[in-house]
Amino acid sequence: MTKKEYIIPIFIPFLGCPHDCAFCNQIKITNYKDKMDPSKVIGEIEKNLSYFPQNDNIKEIAFFGGSFTGLDYDVMVGYLEIAKSYKEKGIIDRIRLSTRPDYINNFILDTLKEYKVDIIELGIQSLDQKVLDANERGHSVKASYEASKLIKDYGFTLGHQIMPGLFNDTYEKTIDTVLKSINIGPDLVRIYPTLVIKDTKLEMLYDAGIYHPLTIDEAIKVSAEAAMLYKYAGVNIIRIGLQPTENINEGADVVAGPFHPAFRQLVEAEIYKKYLEEIINKNNISNEFTIYTNNRNISLIAGNNKANKKYFYDRYRIKLNFKASDSNYILYEGIKIDFNIDKFIEDYVRENYGGDLLLDSKV
Repeated sequence: MTKKEYIIPIFIPFLGCPHDCAFCNQIKITNYKDKMDPSKVIGEIEKNLSYFPQNDNIKEIAFFGGSFTGLDYDVMVGYLEIAKSYKEKGIIDRIRLSTRPDYINNFILDTLKEYKVDIIELGIQSLDQKVLDANERGHSVKASYEASKLIKDYGFTLGHQIMPGLFNDTYEKTIDTVLKSINIGPDLVRIYPTLVIKDTKLEMLYDAGIYHPLTIDEAIKVSAEAAMLYKYAGVNIIRIGLQPTENINEGADVVAGPFHPAFRQLVEAEIYKKYLEEIINKNNISNEFTIYTNNRNISLIAGNNKANKKYFYDRYRIKLNFKASDSNYILYEGIKIDFNIDKFIEDYVRENYGGDLLLDSKV
């Protein structure tokens, strides 16, 4: 079982971000309004460290919000010096930051290497130029490719962040972005379906009836497809859906869009639903059956509020039963059926996309 990793998030809203993208209000997204001076950064680090148990699990300082490498150089180095000092003392193990593709160059990467940064996440959002332009990203698709290559060439861990459902985006454009992202070769990815946040241009477009956000079902479906592709390619999916905060919540600053506090679980349940549907059809199942798997999988397969159980009963009149087990299989009328979600994903991607599309990216 993978050991829990402990993250110390340091938010730098708007500092260093030269653009006001149509979808973005970093103050609302991060829930931080004040510029964090060095003493506050140290205070945040120490506060988080006090919560962590004394063990050898990975501990990380992560700079989020805004565009870290767009900060004034001396300010950026000031933050990095603090993080580096904790790393050199062996108190933390990794330093992570997020930034824009057009704020990566050799000079910046030389600096990040000097200050022992490990992970650089790029907010690429989309790899369709028309979508980037419609959302006023202010950089080209080419910049995402060039920045990604530079980061990989320098030996950093590369992360991509994508946003299904942007203004003028489509299901097909999102999947095309995923395939292009995979072939660039990131080590990890975050999938953030677009939300309409207060005080953004996207809110104005939504209010005018020009922008229509994804429904929760649409967001689940496209995110599930993206997740299967990334998983097939061996890319670590570290988050699906924005993390709920005091502001990022229904009834707070989320005006519209597919927000759910457990969005990743909805996506994983959707993948299991696709798999079970295939099993039912291939094995001509017409009665109840029992799924043997571990406890975490049981809740995912059953679905949020047992939505998957309801779906299969309403559509097929099939009742799903579960039993906790260290093994994974289905028992139907005394016959054991293999139950392997990873194999399903591999077969699904090969059948629907042609595995050759992703072979260069497989880990």
